[in-house]
Amino acid sequence: MRVVLAGYNVDKEVIDELKTHSPPREDVTPETLSASYARISRDPRPADELRAVARREVERARRSNQAIIFKMGHHSVAEHAVFNFDIIGVSRLVLEEIEKFRLCSYTEKSQRYIKLGDDFVIPEEVRGAGLEKAYVRTIRAQNSLYHRLYERLKPYLFNKYGELAANPKNHPLLESWAKEDARYAVSLATEGQVGLTINARNLELLVRRFAAKKLAELRELNNRIYALAREVAPSIILFVKATDFDARTYRELGEAARSLFVEKRRSGEKRAPRRSVGEEDVALAEATPDGDDKILAALLHTSTALSYSLCLRRVRWLNPAEKKEIVKTALRHMELYDFPPREFEYAGLTFSLLISASCFAQLKRHRMATLTAQDYDPALGVTIPPSIEASGAGREFRELISRTNETHAALLPKVGPAAAYVLTNAHRRRVLLKVNVRELYHISRLREDPTAQWEIREIAGRMSNLARKEMPLSCMLLGGKDRYPALYAKVFGQPPKLSPPR
Repeated sequence: MRVVLAGYNVDKEVIDELKTHSPPREDVTPETLSASYARISRDPRPADELRAVARREVERARRSNQAIIFKMGHHSVAEHAVFNFDIIGVSRLVLEEIEKFRLCSYTEKSQRYIKLGDDFVIPEEVRGAGLEKAYVRTIRAQNSLYHRLYERLKPYLFNKYGELAANPKNHPLLESWAKEDARYAVSLATEGQVGLTINARNLELLVRRFAAKKLAELRELNNRIYALAREVAPSIILFVKATDFDARTYRELGEAARSLFVEKRRSGEKRAPRRSVGEEDVALAEATPDGDDKILAALLHTSTALSYSLCLRRVRWLNPAEKKEIVKTALRHMELYDFPPREFEYAGLTFSLLISASCFAQLKRHRMATLTAQDYDPALGVTIPPSIEASGAGREFRELISRTNETHAALLPKVGPAAAYVLTNAHRRRVLLKVNVRELYHISRLREDPTAQWEIREIAGRMSNLARKEMPLSCMLLGGKDRYPALYAKVFGQPPKLSPPR
């Protein structure tokens, strides 16, 4: 056996320094890795020798990439080339679009831990429509309230949690709570930054999708990312133009949907209401029928030589105690840092959620789930942190929301989707979230913990409660990290080890 470290991410400034102090060379590109690994399937030479050949013959490696990836259709070869991008000074609205791509890695500037300044994006659409003054006045009013709320919430929280405040080590935590509630006042135009790690295959998808987007800021970002990647690796990113599928599908679906939801009345046409009577913020829209049984059958299928249909039939003969014992066996050695076996992915739940932009900022990070969302809609109301009401700032906050909604209404007919920039982190959208039980454990562990942001903690708790009613056996250990020892002890009669492996 030989294991060779073929390469790793290096800061580009280090690469540039090395190139400056060495003879000119053409092989400083991730394309050679893609080309050499592509040859592994048909060339018997060792991989490190194939890499040496690719470095010596860069132009040939590039031609090989184009033939294998784009003519033969082996797109996974492009995944061996990886890029890191610093994306700085983009709006919170655009960050949401960037982070839709599930097979990438992101680390985003947190509005919970960093005190915001007054930086925000003025979109080209707003400038072009001559509405910049009204837009800027509204954003500045939001930012001004943010700073006032922060200064007001700090003493309120220090007083409310006096025992915590008595220890200076807890002051950063209390200050972060003030920041995370004050940020509900700021807009989706607020500037942020993100570190993005992405392979070439996903980068090509991102570039093609962004080329179809309507927002000018997204198109500018797209052009800059593509130019930088193309300079380094021209052979592995080729299909970058917008397709009809990306550009037209959702627009045409919207047109079709509008005709379905128009009620015919004698007095004319009236659109269906956007908020249903009695609509819950968290609702279980759908769940796998007999989900517990199907997970049990999958566990037996992996652990025996029997067909799945036979395993499912056998599970249905078991009494409740026998079923519970099988699930306990599957979870007995699970610690709080573990997730259930993969067989827990064979049952799922779909949740209909109505959440704020602040909450969505947390939820969108769960990229292994299936998550789709409507646009932010002032008609759905806003989420106001309880601390803002309790500190006496509720009226001022609602007045700002009213002003924001007026500006949004004025922008919408003239700038379309760009009107969303002016909406705040408190504004809400509908989200459809589909998770398998295994992924729900991940969400529950992370988002029900006391360190999680309060709104998503509440949402995740309600999701777990609904899931336990639907699949009580598979979901018996759902809960935040802090509750795991008690949950485990309740099921097994003794606490877990709680010590991660070294």
